[in-house]
Amino acid sequence: MKIEHSDIFKALAVPTRLNIIAILKSKGPHGSKEIARLVGISPAAASQHLRVLRQAGLIRSERKGYWIPHSIDEHAMENCRCIVEEICNCSPKSKTVNKGDQMKKENLHSLKNYKKDLQAELYSVQKRIAELKQLKK
Repeated sequence: MKIEHSDIFKALAVPTRLNIIAILKSKGPHGSKEIARLVGISPAAASQHLRVLRQAGLIRSERKGYWIPHSIDEHAMENCRCIVEEICNCSPKSKTVNKGDQMKKENLHSLKNYKKDLQAELYSVQKRIAELKQLKK
């Protein structure tokens, strides 16, 4: 199932869901009752918000016996960051085949920033690869 960018933005448009993401990001996996308590909403409301976040692909939920811990999907959140960055980026950078000609037109400062962005992206990809290798062990 392909998740549309609009689904991600709809899921993030509700402050309660942003609070849930912040909790999961800072405190790690939690059950829906604990999330409800921390956010100050009913368990039923928490379950509905978690369902929307899960359908948008932003969180994971894996049953462990009777407990279902909800956690951030770091790969999806990184993808979300890239989507927002791509949409909000005012730089003339584009992902066209003719990247070489585009780069010639940009100034040194822009190219250094672009290099830094690429290095950060490479680092996050390498980190994710290492995490996935650890899970396989």
